Amino acid sequence: MSAADWINSLGNDYRDRDRLRAAGLAYGFASFIAPQWNAPWFNRGLIAKSQRRWADCLAFSRKAATLDPNDPPAWWNLGIAATALGDWKTAREAWSRYGISVPEGAGPIDMNLGLVPIRVSPAGNAEVVWCRRLDPARALIRNVPMAESGRGYGDLVLHDGEPKGTRSIEGREVPVFDELQLLTPGRLHTFRVTITAPTPADLEELDASTVDDELQIEDWTSSLRWLCKSCSEGSPHEHCGGQEDDGWREERLLGVAAASEESVQALLSEWSRKSDGRALKSIERVLARSRVTAS
Repeated sequence: MSAADWINSLGNDYRDRDRLRAAGLAYGFASFIAPQWNAPWFNRGLIAKSQRRWADCLAFSRKAATLDPNDPPAWWNLGIAATALGDWKTAREAWSRYGISVPEGAGPIDMNLGLVPIRVSPAGNAEVVWCRRLDPARALIRNVPMAESGRGYGDLVLHDGEPKGTRSIEGREVPVFDELQLLTPGRLHTFRVTITAPTPADLEELDASTVDDELQIEDWTSSLRWLCKSCSEGSPHEHCGGQEDDGWREERLLGVAAASEESVQALLSEWSRKSDGRALKSIERVLARSRVTAS
C-alpha cells in the first residue's frame, strides 16, 4: 500500500468516527502527495459537503471528476454544490455528465420531477414531508410541517441523493432523501389550529375551500405519524403503524400555512358558522416568516 493509500484510508477511518476535521486533513495530505489520484479529492468534496462549504465542495468535486470523468458520484456532488451556489451552468454540466437529461437554459432548473419525501432538519427535529422535486437536488415543501422542524409550506430545500428509507405513494415505494440546507424560506406563517368537526365531511368541506398557495390546511390529527429511527430510515413497520382506528374524533388538530392570522380566522369563522356542531377553538402562530408580504 502506498503512502497516499494509507493516509486516504486513515481519513476514511476518521470520517467513520465523525472526526471530520481530522479526516479533511488526512484527505488533503493524500491529495498533496498523489495529486493525480481522484479518490482523496472526492473525499475532500464529501467532507466539504457535510460541512456545507459549497465553494470547496465544488472545487474538490470538479477536480475529482476531471481526474476520473467516469466517476458518477463526483459529478453528482459537483451538481449539488453548483446548485447550492446557484451556478446553473456547472449544475447542468454535472447532471448531464452524470447521465440525467436536463433542459437547456441559463437560470434555475425546473424539471418537475413529481412528489418526493424529504427528511427536513435531519440533525434536529427531523420530519419527513412531501415535496415537489424541481431538479435532482432541490424540492419545494408541499406539506405543512410541524413548527419544531423549523420548516414551512413553500420552503425551497437542497437535498442529498442518497436514499435514507422509503415511503409509499399511489401504491409504489419511493426513496426518502435527507435535506442538506434550507435555500429559500417560503412566504407563509404556520399556525396550529384546533377545531371541532362533527363528521369527516365537515373537514373535507374545509379542505376543499383552500385551492391555492395562499392558505393551506393539513389535518395533523390523521397525517402525523411518529416513527422509530429504524422505521424512519427504512420502511415503516407494523409497530410504528400509527394511530388506532378508534373511529372519528371530532376534535382535530390542524396545521395551517397562511399569510396572516386574519385570513385563517376569516376562513374558519365562516366554516364554523355554517353548522351548529362546527367550532373554531384556538389559533396559535407557531412559525413566523419575516418575508411574508401583504396580500
